[in-house]
Amino acid sequence: MKELELKYGCNPNQKPARILMKQGELPVEVLSGKPGYINFLDAFNAWQLVKELKEATGLPAAASFKHVSPAGAAVGLPLTETDRKIYFVKPDAALSPIACAYIRARGADRLCSFGDWAALSDTCDAATAAYLKAEVSDGVIAPGYTDEALEILRAKKDGKYNVVKIDPAYVPAALEQKDVFGVTFEQGHNDLKIDRAMLENIVTKNHDLPESARIDLMVALITLKYTQSNSVCYVKDGQAIGVGAGQQSRIHCTRLAGSKADNWYLRQCPKVLGLQFVKGIRRPDRDNAIDVYISDEWEDVLAEGVWQNYFAVKPEPLTAEEKKAWLATQTGVSLGSDAFFPFGDNIERARKSGVCYVAEPGGSIRDDNVIETADKYDMVMCFTGARLFHH
Repeated sequence: MKELELKYGCNPNQKPARILMKQGELPVEVLSGKPGYINFLDAFNAWQLVKELKEATGLPAAASFKHVSPAGAAVGLPLTETDRKIYFVKPDAALSPIACAYIRARGADRLCSFGDWAALSDTCDAATAAYLKAEVSDGVIAPGYTDEALEILRAKKDGKYNVVKIDPAYVPAALEQKDVFGVTFEQGHNDLKIDRAMLENIVTKNHDLPESARIDLMVALITLKYTQSNSVCYVKDGQAIGVGAGQQSRIHCTRLAGSKADNWYLRQCPKVLGLQFVKGIRRPDRDNAIDVYISDEWEDVLAEGVWQNYFAVKPEPLTAEEKKAWLATQTGVSLGSDAFFPFGDNIERARKSGVCYVAEPGGSIRDDNVIETADKYDMVMCFTGARLFHH
């Protein structure tokens, strides 16, 4: 098949819409549903991310995409007891590595992952399909599906859930093109390889970079390679926990991603884990209630006549002092940036979210200030020498 008709373009008024190959056959097969234009933009970006992440780490990988940027990405490390609680996975649920990867990718920022496109580096199995079926999601792309997984996914949305199979051996053309305002842009495909060798240029006094941090920094950099720029990514334990995408200012990227990383960690606070929800609450309502509860707008869910919609027992507020004390215990976080940090203020903000390891291209006229700030907090910082802009 050389082309595939789509429902419409970015918006319903943008018709006709299709994907097509100028040479050769399409590398995808639609097994269920009818994906749209944005669906395939998410699918192809997400597939490249997880494919490269598995190649770099040797671990199964998954991503959760929304509006052509990852809401989350992760490798398939086992879920801890706390992970199962904050991602609402049953304690006795049997999970495969690829299922763990997607649960962690989806769970990092559940609000942003609402209605996501999922990507899997490995064959989708029944455990992954069962988790996907219960979530609000637009579709999934993977190199294959077990019979049981395909049966589960084809039953989602009364058969309208988008299931796409991609040829894992497909290699894109060396040159890529796109039209903007009737003008064709052309550039070489970004085939930059991100691996451990990119982390060898350590510029700080502290050179102690453990293997777990190397994996986290590769997760950050590969995630950034497919995130709309400017972008910054916080990672811990093989999982992106905060992605700041599409900001014009580097510090705003760092703050946005840092606030998401903070929210991820606040969800592990004992007071939050102890929230008692009303029976039968919908997942989106539960997730939104948690998000508001840990924010400065907590009164919006704890007001009389409102809290009863969410909680079986009215919780005490999570005070600013409690949040500050809990966040101060966060450590071991890795941070990647798609371009150099122009000022040390980015490092100052990163430290507040427990960052100990940093990877950025370097090349700023103020590199000395950035390195000095990292040294002040005994961080390990690598200069990769590679910019990762993506548009």
